[in-house]
Amino acid sequence: MINQLMEKIQKTNAPIVVGLDPMLSYVPEHIQKKAFSEYGETPAGAAEAVWQFNRAIVDAVCDLIPAVKPQIAMYEQFGVEGVKAFQKTVDYCHDKGLVVIGDVKRGDIGSTSEAYAVGHLGKVSVGNRRCTAFDEDFATVNPYLGSDGVLPFIKVCKEEKKGIFVLVKTSNPSSGEFQDRMTDGRPLYEWVGEKVAEWGKDCMGDSYSYVGAVVGATYPRQGKALRKIMPKSLILVPGYGAQGGKGKDLVHFFNKDGLGAIVNSSRGIIAAYKQEAYQAKGMTEENFADASRAAVLDMKKDIADALAAAKKS
Repeated sequence: MINQLMEKIQKTNAPIVVGLDPMLSYVPEHIQKKAFSEYGETPAGAAEAVWQFNRAIVDAVCDLIPAVKPQIAMYEQFGVEGVKAFQKTVDYCHDKGLVVIGDVKRGDIGSTSEAYAVGHLGKVSVGNRRCTAFDEDFATVNPYLGSDGVLPFIKVCKEEKKGIFVLVKTSNPSSGEFQDRMTDGRPLYEWVGEKVAEWGKDCMGDSYSYVGAVVGATYPRQGKALRKIMPKSLILVPGYGAQGGKGKDLVHFFNKDGLGAIVNSSRGIIAAYKQEAYQAKGMTEENFADASRAAVLDMKKDIADALAAAKKS
């Protein structure tokens, strides 16, 4: 799957992943009203609204991007019906030819980690059959419990030719409370990055490993250091747009081949219709998906211009 993702990045010339993280407040009123008229103001109604919102955005941007990243918490908040909407979203994105990164941030040990891995990336045994469950292509993994929590995912990745993104240096402001702690003279995130590189050596695609890393756009200096530590790991970069990351902040996350990173934007794209810049162009709630498409195109240009400028300097 890492090879397919890299091919799609090159084909679209867009190292971009759209985060399908829909709070109900992002969903236009007309979609909510229709869903509530059918299912009531219930978790089922909310899940239906989210699903219809997702589908419209995916239809608008699927030809521009290689991948999407649904954040499962945004669906789990609506219980079983929300999880059903998550599954519909994953399946629909696959039907549209997109790579799906399940942002699930799982991390446990032993049989629990194995169950998470087969549930999201592998096949679970049911009687005499082996069945897929969520069936994402990649999953995000929390490494806090060490190798015991990560190796079950790597085992499934090898079996299914899928991948993971390990949390290394996250984009949130308080990430440094633990991740920046000095251990034997180096910040903890560097030790985690070294472990990612070690895990990845045995899980290589053509150019990049099945074992990638999450490094926030809000920390470009750390991203530069981690790029050197993990030269064969694809870096998933959250924090672009709404969290403050810009194209110029991202250049050090990429390798000299212009690859090696894929940048996530969530509400900056899916809720773009709320931004004045797109409202000024007539993109409002009624044509919210057009605003999302425009936001992807703007993001693509921002990153391409930054990489071109860095190449010249």
